[in-house]
Amino acid sequence: MGAVATWRTFQYGLDYFYYFLPMSCGTTLDDEEIFSAAKRYNPHDYFVFVMTGTNDFAYSYDKARTEFMRESPPYFIDVDDRADGNFAFRIKQGYSHDMRAAMEYIYNGLKAFWSVQDDIKKGQSEAKLNLRKSQSQKIFTVNTKIEDVIKDPDFKDFGRLLFPTNKNYYSGNTLGELSLMWYNNINPNKTVEIVNYLKKRAESGDTIFYDIYSEKEKLQDPNKKNTGLFFFRGKKGAKTAIVVAGGGFVFVGAMQDSFPHALELSKKGYNAFALIYRPGAQTACEDLARAIAFLHENADELGIDMRDYSLWGGSAGARVAAWLGSYGTESFGEKRYPRPAVVIMQYTGLTEVTGREPPTFACVGTNDWIASYKTMEERINRIKNYGIDAEIKIFPGLPHGFGLGEGTIAEGWINDAIKFWEKHMKK
Repeated sequence: MGAVATWRTFQYGLDYFYYFLPMSCGTTLDDEEIFSAAKRYNPHDYFVFVMTGTNDFAYSYDKARTEFMRESPPYFIDVDDRADGNFAFRIKQGYSHDMRAAMEYIYNGLKAFWSVQDDIKKGQSEAKLNLRKSQSQKIFTVNTKIEDVIKDPDFKDFGRLLFPTNKNYYSGNTLGELSLMWYNNINPNKTVEIVNYLKKRAESGDTIFYDIYSEKEKLQDPNKKNTGLFFFRGKKGAKTAIVVAGGGFVFVGAMQDSFPHALELSKKGYNAFALIYRPGAQTACEDLARAIAFLHENADELGIDMRDYSLWGGSAGARVAAWLGSYGTESFGEKRYPRPAVVIMQYTGLTEVTGREPPTFACVGTNDWIASYKTMEERINRIKNYGIDAEIKIFPGLPHGFGLGEGTIAEGWINDAIKFWEKHMKK
């Protein structure tokens, strides 16, 4: 049973433990579920030492489990195959399921765990350590391959969520070549700045990504695995913004439509979260509602102020932000939480107005063939008719999906949006 507990700790506690010594685990386990936890980590982030005896009833179970591990590279690499492997399987001839075996296994396991100190003294591991250090400190450039960013060990399993999980909606092999469907004016330098910012924070030990669903919920609905919040930290205790990217409800265009905004908000001292959601109008609203609930429930731990929080969104994401602002979390599967102080919207053709809208700031370009500036302007005027504060910025000649609008007539619009938000913060 101790070995079962060890395997469960591996499944749920890889953020806290490095060495694992499951001895004589004589039962079947859901190995695939347990080992999937390793996918979020670099193989150098853990070491597993499995031991049993030939006369132990657990032998057949341990042997089958380790064979399964060997079929799961690069997460498990046998030390016999590579000097820098991360798991070992040792069998003691004639040993049974008893205290004598356990004492010897513990002794040999502890010796194996901390023998790395001897290796360093001998110089055997120093080159590897230096290599890993240099790799962890590398800086991304416009020539860095997108796939290398996704697989960077510092981003663990959530690196894949930095870009659309469906590769049909983006193109380009490098950060400088990145193109997102329906988006324009993508600034390669901003893309590079974002991934380097996140990597630097991850290297420093900061948590940059938060799950909003439990492991049980993700097992029940596998699509929930592709959700979460990227955290762009501002000042401790500062107000909070949640930014929702667009993508036509078929993908999440965060690298243009939410990450840049969140980064700029953090530079102003605000705490900003970029939501990665399940594509689809209903599911996106449910995920934003869950994100709002998560941040309210964990505000103290995160060091954020959820009073007068703001919702930001572009295109499809703007619709989601507007719907949560008008209908509240209670309409999308969560208990009732406070509504946002303001909603900030970019280029979306939403027409409905309920009279329950929060103060709303909008911006759009006149050459947007997806979201008509006239439709957006009309909606803002209808919101005003209810006595609700609302503004719109219309930029001549700009197309859909201009993001921060750097280098265009729209550059700096985010500062006007922040001032609008600040106007509605309670003193």
